[in-house]
Amino acid sequence: MQFDILDHGFLRLVDFMGDDVAIVQAARVSFGQGSKGEKMDRKLIDYLIANRHETPFEQAIFKYHVKCPIFVARQWFRHRWSSFNEISARYTEMTDEFYLPETFRTQKSRNYRYNDLPDEVNERLRGKVESFYREMYQLYESLIAEGVAKEQARIVLPMGLYTQFYWTINARSLMNFLSLRLEIHAQKEIRLYAQAIEKIFREKLPWTYDAFEKYFLAKITVDEKN
Repeated sequence: MQFDILDHGFLRLVDFMGDDVAIVQAARVSFGQGSKGEKMDRKLIDYLIANRHETPFEQAIFKYHVKCPIFVARQWFRHRWSSFNEISARYTEMTDEFYLPETFRTQKSRNYRYNDLPDEVNERLRGKVESFYREMYQLYESLIAEGVAKEQARIVLPMGLYTQFYWTINARSLMNFLSLRLEIHAQKEIRLYAQAIEKIFREKLPWTYDAFEKYFLAKITVDEKN
């Protein structure tokens, strides 16, 4: 399951362990019990999320492969209750893939709304950024050609460069990620990735997602959801 995001990015589900019933089993093991059928199991999941009894949700695990701009990844890595393994620019020569926005936006207002810049301004700025990317990558390649180590040559690469990483996270931490990154305060670019993650979450854990939507998503302001 893969989603293409931004101009060169993607998010794909590599592996998944568990399901809604596994979460129910983990919750009821304290009483030596297990699944009691969909109706009772969904009621239990609803109760767990409503009352923030979240440990059983750690029994469902997602593993993603992500390609995103470095500035998005740095926001992503702030979510520490998960595991990351990122491509290393010390050992790998980075490719010339950079994020170029279709439209530039103004600084956010107090209600976290943005406006697109006028078309003529937007095209002029896109040209400048594209030229900058090209010059920086040429400099990067020339440093490597001169024998400079990749770990030093990378210092000229901008935050718009695409990186890749594997991300492993349990459903409990995933719900925390989504509650923050689907919210209107989150930057638009990372929200697009969060929206793709939300779709996978809904498909893999539908009972859990319904309760999460009821008690968390309904309380946040979500903008531009697909």
